[in-house]
Parts: sequence; C-alpha cells; structure tokens
Amino acid sequence: MESDALWRPALARLRADALGVLRPPPRLRLSEWMESTLKLPDTVSAIPGPVRLFPYQREIADALTDPTLERVTLVKSVRLGFTTLLSGLIAHHAANDPAQVLALLPTEADCRRYVVDDLEPLFAASPKVAGLLSADAAEGGGRNTLLARRYPGGSLKVVPGRAPRNLRSHNVRVLLVDEADGIEVTAEGDPVLLAERRTLSFPDRKIIIGSTPTFEATSVVLRQYGQSDRRVFEVPCPHCGGFTEILWEHIRWPESQPEKAAFVCPHCDRTTEERHKADMVEAARWRATAPEVQGHAGFRLNALISPLANARWGILAREFLAAKRGGPETLQPFVNTILAQGWREDAEEIDETDLAARVEPFGLDAIPAEVLFITLGVDVQPDRLECTFLGWTAEGVPLVLAHSVIYGDVQADTTWAELDDALKTTWPHPNGGTLRVDCALIDSGDGNTTERVTAFCKARRHLRVFACKGDDGNRPPVQASKTRGTSLMIVGVDTIKAQLLARVAARSIRFSASLESVWFEQFTAERRRTRYTHGRPVRYFERVPGRRAEALDCVVYAVAARGLVQADPARRAEELASAAAPKPLQSFETIRSDWMSRGRR
Repeated sequence: MESDALWRPALARLRADALGVLRPPPRLRLSEWMESTLKLPDTVSAIPGPVRLFPYQREIADALTDPTLERVTLVKSVRLGFTTLLSGLIAHHAANDPAQVLALLPTEADCRRYVVDDLEPLFAASPKVAGLLSADAAEGGGRNTLLARRYPGGSLKVVPGRAPRNLRSHNVRVLLVDEADGIEVTAEGDPVLLAERRTLSFPDRKIIIGSTPTFEATSVVLRQYGQSDRRVFEVPCPHCGGFTEILWEHIRWPESQPEKAAFVCPHCDRTTEERHKADMVEAARWRATAPEVQGHAGFRLNALISPLANARWGILAREFLAAKRGGPETLQPFVNTILAQGWREDAEEIDETDLAARVEPFGLDAIPAEVLFITLGVDVQPDRLECTFLGWTAEGVPLVLAHSVIYGDVQADTTWAELDDALKTTWPHPNGGTLRVDCALIDSGDGNTTERVTAFCKARRHLRVFACKGDDGNRPPVQASKTRGTSLMIVGVDTIKAQLLARVAARSIRFSASLESVWFEQFTAERRRTRYTHGRPVRYFERVPGRRAEALDCVVYAVAARGLVQADPARRAEELASAAAPKPLQSFETIRSDWMSRGRR
C-alpha cells in the first residue's frame, strides 16, 4: 500500500503527459469549422456551395460551442439563416463532439420539414459529414427513424412541443429550441421547461433557444433574452462612424416612394443608401448591453441588416405599407418576423358605448363602394340562428354590415331554409355590379346540432359554406381539419379575438347604424386576461359575467371566412364596375329574400 502511494504521483504525471501527446490540436471555432466543412445544396440555399456565414452569424455560431456559456438566446427575424446555424451545430456534434442532442420544435410537421428539407440535404451535400446520420451509423443495433438518429458516440432527437410526453425518456447535453414562442403550454406543462429539465444531469449542458417573438407580454424568447447579456448588432455610420443598431425608426423614404428607403443615422442625421449596407454590416460589431451577466449570451437581430435581396430596405418599406393597410392582423406579422419585436397589446376589453357611438349610415341596403367581398358568420343556438354579415375592403378593413336572427327550431327544415335564402341573396353594388356571400362559416361545435350543420354545409360546399368549430390558444385564424372525410374548418378564436381588440383600438373596423344596442353588448362580452400556467404567462379571454356573446362569435366566424376567400381584390373591383348580372350559382337560383324582416321579431 505504501509503495502504491509512492508510485501514484509518477503514474499521474505519465498519464498527463500521454494525454498531452494524444490530445488533438485545438478545434476550430464553429464558424470556421462550418465554412471549411459544410456545403449547402440548392434545395436549402439560394446560394449553394460551401457555407459562407454572414458577419452577424459568426459570433452567434461561436457562442453555440463556447464552453463558458451555458445558455444562448436569439431573438430573430426571418431571412437571417438561423436554421443553418442549428444544422451546422448538429453536424459539429456528430463529427467532432459526440453528444446527446434534443431539438424541440412546435409541431411534428415542423420537425419533419426541418429534417427532410434542411438537415438531411446539408449532411448529404457535405462529404466530411455525409453518412453520419444514416442507418449504418447507428450504434448497438439501434434503428434510426426520421426524427430519432444515432451517430458514433451520440444521438439526435427531434421532438414536437405538442407531444411533451416524448421528452420523458431523454437525458441530453445539448438542447436546441427553435420557434419557442410557437410552442404552447400543454396539460403536462411547459414543453420548453420540461425539455430544459432533461439537461440537468450534465454539468456542461448547453441550452439554445431561438424564436421570432410573438406577443410582448407572453413571449418566451423575449423573457429569456431579458435574462441574458443582451447583445445588439451595431453598424457604423459611413458619415460619422457612430455605431447604431438599425431599427425601423431609422428607415425613411420620400412620400409615396418606399423603393427609395434609406438609413438615417441617429447620431449625425445623414442618409445612407441601401448600396452601402453590405459594407456597414461587414464592419459591424456585437455589443453586450448587460455585460455583467455571465454564462448566458443573448442576441437580438432584425431583418434590416440582412444582405439578402428580398430584405432590401425598399422591399421592406413596401411590405410595411401593405401590412399597415391591412390592419393589426397583417401588421403584427411584420413587427414579429421582420423587426423581431413583440407585439404590444394595449386594449384588454372594449367599451360598448364607445363602439355604438362610431356607427355609420351603411348596411346591406346601402353597401359602401369600397366593399368588395362579403362573408357570413353563423352562431347556432337551439331556438335560432344568429347571423352577422361583414363587408371587406381591398385593404382588408371589415365593415359590420348587418346582423339578424332567424328564429326557429334548429332541427326544423324551415329554419335552415331561411338561412339558405340568405346565402342566395344578392345585393347591388354602388359601382353597378352585384355582391353575394363569398364564404360562410357555421358553428357546429355544440355537439347537439353537429350532424344537422354538417349536412347543410356539405350540400352547399360549392357555395363556400363550411361547418366550423372554434379552438382556443395560439392557433391560425382558420385551417381545415385534418380529420379525413370532413370539410370542417377549425377557427382560432383567441387569435381572431385578439385581432378584433387591436382593430377596435386602431379604429380599423367599422359598424353599421342598423346594429342594435344588444349587438354591441354581445360583441364586447369578453375581455382578455393573463394567468400563469406552469410558470409561463398565458393570455386568455373570459366572459363578462351575465353577458351573452353570440354577436362576438358571429364576427369571429365571419373574419375566419375571409381567410378562405382567395379572389383578387383588383379583379373583383373590375367585376363590380360592370352592371352585368352575376353568374348563376350552379344549381341554386339567385333570389331576393325577406329573411331579414322575418328575423327581426
């Protein structure tokens, strides 16, 4: 035992010397390794060939493998190449630093799209890593699947946030979360938090979270960025040399000439044209605005510094003007995906008295000339059908033209015959043409009238009449159900209600003087609130006690119906300038109905 004690120091020195000889030379930084190793095929990049990172990508890439950083957060816009960085990091771990890697994306479709469209083509096009994710590389006889791969010494799992149960069996050293703001809290908890817990057994873990932000109040990525060292990408002004993070307020253009958009320096107030952007970006720098934070690098990046052709300032200025004309639902995606900013929701609830004071003298009997489309939303109650008609301008501004109630047993044919009359009614347009309902959505979600609604809509599908069902949470405004054999439309009710709140605040929704006071009471029957679910703030709508909400539901369905109308506004305007009668709607005769007068009992 004493002799062993004497020999141990010498053996330790020999072992250290041996490791020093065998240890490979220092690895390249991730940015250098990617550019020297990886290639992009034409299916992934508009510029195929060896990876060439943009100046703003290099520091982000190096942070992904920096051993002094446990966390990296990226608040990003589109058109910046974040997916390439994630794929490059996965390739690095497969080739150089074997690890258990977990990639978390919002949905299974996102996972499959990423693997098939981005990850596999990059591996296949890069000879030095080609084959590492193939079945031949699986260890221990393990079988690779599309979303579960093995490579020598490590593994990759690509998991959808909507199925957090898939996270239970994984312990990983590297966690990649893409589009974190699109991952919703489920009954099992916050998938992002659950995924983070799978890294706890690794002292050298790495947690990487990137996303375009959505709502400022609930954004996961903005909250993470706020806890980081908060780096911003600053470019030098060619005139004064002052460094600035280019924000939208710095982009200006002459009246009605967005194609001439340019950067105006906040330091010297001089203008720099687009052609100098590449040189500005090449000379730019990342600056930490909270350098006291250690171990967590945060990056914020918008599309204004992107060198891609479709991110030229003039193009973005045109996109902004178009988005602004379309109202909050088109302006918010611009703010989120181009400016990388969270959408700020000012209004929590709507004042019915204020809305009633905004009415204008129009309606179905006096349709304004700017209305080009009409949609209908129908709420089904046991003893009546509630109907709201919305008119739509070329810019996407909705006008509530009319609301009516068709009283009668909803199981009776006569009740649905009146709705059929309404769907076949046409109205004269001030420019000489005629308007009819372009699309209608009818609520079928109560469970008692589902079969009746479905049968009615199926016989009128050619008229773009669809059964619908509302779905809470962060959902698209409208999408077809994935259930085979059904034409059911799923309506993102919370999404549309948030849009309506923003429209009311921006005064970009108009109301007919024909609407009764009870309609405004029902339209304002819900208010937005915030609760914390599994530690994450979640926005939701609650009913004002004692209020009914049929009018609000009808408007939500009518707004969703607009998303199913694909007709070109310019072409429709030309058609409405003609006095020619509308084409017959297949087997249905075009008639005028007295359904509205019968409905007001």
